[in-house]
Amino acid sequence: MARPALAERSRPAPADRPGPRGSGRPLRRALLSIRRGRTAAGRRLTRYGTDRGANPVELAVVMPAILVLLFGSIQVAAWFVARATALNAAQSAVNAQRVHLAPPGAGEARAVAFLTTAGDWLVGWEQPGPACVTDTTEVTCTVTGRSLSVVPGVDFAVRQTAHGTAERWTG
Repeated sequence: MARPALAERSRPAPADRPGPRGSGRPLRRALLSIRRGRTAAGRRLTRYGTDRGANPVELAVVMPAILVLLFGSIQVAAWFVARATALNAAQSAVNAQRVHLAPPGAGEARAVAFLTTAGDWLVGWEQPGPACVTDTTEVTCTVTGRSLSVVPGVDFAVRQTAHGTAERWTG
């Protein structure tokens, strides 16, 4: 099949668009109406076109608050882990000290062994050291220290105490 001639295939240009040899006035009128907001596309362009470059400025304003919240939440999580570490050490000390005829200092030694292997979540526990008090019926052990500091200069005090009944013969 032979191709039709070029003149037969071409369509006439619509009235609102200039043809190849047109003056361009309808196109200029259409662009001006878009810029002035007379069409839906023009309203979008004028509404959002004036805020160009605002995203980096917004990000620069909001980013410090996001970083403070991020590091603050990590610091709070480190405090909770330090509390859990101190409580586990105190419970371990109570379990070692409450045994029948346990030697004095068995609880403190167990707490020191636990804290040595637990990592650095609890800082400064060596200064006062774990303390255990044994009565005739009860054992109380306390572990104190400070939480690991994620934010420089910010750390929280941690003090956890565990109680248990001392094993003994009763009549």
